[in-house]
Amino acid sequence: MNTRLACCLLMLVLVRPANRLVWGEDAKPKAKTEAEAEATKPVPLNPQKTVLLDRTNKQVIVKSKVVLREGTLEMLLCKKQTKEHESILAVDANAYIIHSALLALGADAGKTVRYENETFYPPTGEKLNIFATWTDKDDKIHRVDVKSWIRRAIHRFYVAEMDALPKGVTLPKDSELRYDAKIKELYWYGPMSKEQRDHFLKMSDDKTFQAAIRRFFAESQPKQMDAEWVFCGSGFYVVPEGPDKGKRIYQAEGGDLICVANFATAMIDVNEKSSASGSANLLYEAWTDRIPPEETIVTLEIIPKGKLEETKEPKTKD
Repeated sequence: MNTRLACCLLMLVLVRPANRLVWGEDAKPKAKTEAEAEATKPVPLNPQKTVLLDRTNKQVIVKSKVVLREGTLEMLLCKKQTKEHESILAVDANAYIIHSALLALGADAGKTVRYENETFYPPTGEKLNIFATWTDKDDKIHRVDVKSWIRRAIHRFYVAEMDALPKGVTLPKDSELRYDAKIKELYWYGPMSKEQRDHFLKMSDDKTFQAAIRRFFAESQPKQMDAEWVFCGSGFYVVPEGPDKGKRIYQAEGGDLICVANFATAMIDVNEKSSASGSANLLYEAWTDRIPPEETIVTLEIIPKGKLEETKEPKTKD
């Protein structure tokens, strides 16, 4: 080794500047000071401390409570004392607080659902991941993607147009499969088992009848929601008259915080067609077996994950 180079290396070992990183114990990162640790903690944004801004993990934390476990849904999360009869969770917080927290993280609000000339345009905006965390009666902590609590509605009617029942097919009066000769429709309610499907398929080889039975079975099986959550941002209502004339009211304060049925007042919505008034394919319900008991405290993590491009062409027609 070059003598001069060897001397330089020796000096680096024996004489070390105080701010130089070295191997060994001295290289271990120092513990954060109390001030540094405090600065990384989520910051409560309301007096109830139910909405917190977590800049470190780039998420909004919402502390909510389970208020519903069974039935058709219009939302995942509503404002307390508004729409608990159609929402899994409720939170004691104003909607604008959550909206503001998402903006603070850099999330872009898009547009709520709209209809133009009978054409449906889905909600747009920042895509969001939403996770739920809770502790069960055995003190076990659970964390899931909250979509797992929601499924396509299966407790509903399934209908197929049919001019007449196939020759030789007679449905008993107490049959769950019904045919209405006046309006020429075959219909079924609720989930269909494999045994029921096979029983009906054996009744006739008629292609229309067989297709209806197979569709009833397929559509009536439990299927988890797979739509994207989007931060569409609700909107403002301006009071037209009276003492509060001209006052701007954030529309999501009516309860429409995180929706699974499209509302023009939604703060967060699903980016596909889902109507509370009876859009058969995209109406959602609670997946009861997966939801913790009522009154369970659930912490939601709302995490922005990128902009969803606005649909330029109609996605679906009525």
